[in-house]
Amino acid sequence: MSQADVHPGEEYAKSIEQEAQRRPAAKSVGPLAQLWPFLKPYPGMLAAAGTALLASTLFTLVMPVAVGDMVDHGFGSDQTQDIGKYFGFLLVVATLLGIATGIRFYFVTTLGERIVADLRKAIYNHITGLSPEFFEVTRTGEVLSRLTTDTTLIQSVIGSSISFALRNSLMLVGAMVMLFITSPKLTLLILIGVPAVLLPLILFGRVVRKLSRRSQDRVADTSAQAGESLNAIRVVQAFTHEDLDRALFGDSVESAFSVARLRIVARSILTALVITIVFGGIAGVLWVGASDVQTGTMSGGDLAQFIFFAIMVAASAGGLSEVWGEVQRAAGATERLMELLAVDPVIKAPDNPIALPAARRGEVAFQNVTLRYPARPEHAALNGFSLSIAPGETVALVGPSGAGKSTVIQALLRFYDPEAGRVVVDGVDIRDADPRAVRERISLVPQDTVVFGMTALENIRYGRPDASDDEIHAAAKAAQADEFIERLPEKYDTHLGERGVTLSGGQRQRIAVARAILRDAPILLLDEATSALDAESERLVQNALDTLMEGRTTIVIAHRLATVLKADRIIVMNNGQIEAEGTHEELVRAGGLYARLARLQFGEAQEDRAALDVVAAS
Repeated sequence: MSQADVHPGEEYAKSIEQEAQRRPAAKSVGPLAQLWPFLKPYPGMLAAAGTALLASTLFTLVMPVAVGDMVDHGFGSDQTQDIGKYFGFLLVVATLLGIATGIRFYFVTTLGERIVADLRKAIYNHITGLSPEFFEVTRTGEVLSRLTTDTTLIQSVIGSSISFALRNSLMLVGAMVMLFITSPKLTLLILIGVPAVLLPLILFGRVVRKLSRRSQDRVADTSAQAGESLNAIRVVQAFTHEDLDRALFGDSVESAFSVARLRIVARSILTALVITIVFGGIAGVLWVGASDVQTGTMSGGDLAQFIFFAIMVAASAGGLSEVWGEVQRAAGATERLMELLAVDPVIKAPDNPIALPAARRGEVAFQNVTLRYPARPEHAALNGFSLSIAPGETVALVGPSGAGKSTVIQALLRFYDPEAGRVVVDGVDIRDADPRAVRERISLVPQDTVVFGMTALENIRYGRPDASDDEIHAAAKAAQADEFIERLPEKYDTHLGERGVTLSGGQRQRIAVARAILRDAPILLLDEATSALDAESERLVQNALDTLMEGRTTIVIAHRLATVLKADRIIVMNNGQIEAEGTHEELVRAGGLYARLARLQFGEAQEDRAALDVVAAS
């Protein structure tokens, strides 16, 4: 298969499996007990899997007995009339074993997939309800790793490893009992020889596994380095960095090859050891057994039966040693997932939330609000901040970076709760209301526009999931987005790619505006809504925003003069407090911080400032 034939999903799945192998193991398997709430809803499937497991183990243990009878009686020249009976018995046992094994595989694997599906949904549902505070201190990549890699580990254990371990445990015990029944003498020889055989294999096997992990790590480093440079190929070529990057990548590849060669050498030696020691041990036992057959103390069928049971013991013991590491890694994965499920959202609805008034007026008030971000507790993002906004009023927030403008929006959306003061919407303290009810009254056009890897239609529908196609088209037209969407290959059904990579910044912003128009909420938040637009796009979107803002309470964070001039009030913020407020003309005449921002950020000429000063002085 060529590289081009490899599906991206397959590569992603492979990377998850490799990451799973590198996950740290737990010290005990106790954490796996925490999965019981996810197993409990499926008693029928558990019972069926357990019954099939016992049946397949039983039939496996019966198989050597059937082989022994066949050897003793099926090949005897004086019992030719019974050949069919013994071969038939062997065939029946093999058939029952196959059926039981198939049933066990179906129920165990299905149970594993079902539980992991439930677990993934439970974790995703939980983390999407956590407050932004959680994501300030927890990397999103780590959360996604737990959601994918750790659940994959658990699926592997529940779907196969635990079943495999239980089956091998039963097989080990059962086969050992049958060994003693068949030949106590040969069993004692095996018990003496097994440690001598297994100890070097286990120790050398650990070396091979460590080298395998190192090899995977080096390959991952190589992929990461290639991905980083290829994702920034324009920068690489613009700075003529190709030769140096090629050299770095070549060194990385050679390092991966060196580790891989060590792994190959170790695995080659291990393979040679396995074949030599195992077959040498088998030859020794067979020699003793053959001597007993010759002396008549043991039949040929008993020897064949013994050999089968001995192979079962060896395979079961080896299988248990292999699967134990997987079970421990799954226990570690369970610990990490349960840690996520145990996180309590800081922002949540009270036990008895107060309903917001049916009349969606859009009245907003900040009453002496002090708010600190968890990641920066020493700094007050808002400090005694008070602001009342009447229904339908447009208020612009201006000020230097870090003044607290965006925090006002964060507090209103109740992404964070203030340590002092209140935020009130339509007369209700938002801490006493359901956060979803509060947010349903708000439309947001953020500075960093988010476009999902869906179609244009689905991206706009994100604002109101129950909206019809006609309503979506109308919102797109109002946002001046219809004209470019209609030029896309499949128009509204065109997939926009991850993060909207197929669109320009201005086009992504108009998608966001269309989403806000469709939501039709009484409170509108515009956080630098036109900052990414060129002059022509800004004019088109500004017209759409003018229509959208009519009759709505609007809070605008903007550096563009056109947006600020149309505000009913301009609030000048600094250090989390209100420094001044008024109209553009009033604030420029007053001088101070706003006048300086108007000159620097709005691009007003010095002559205009001087003229305004003259007017103010007259």
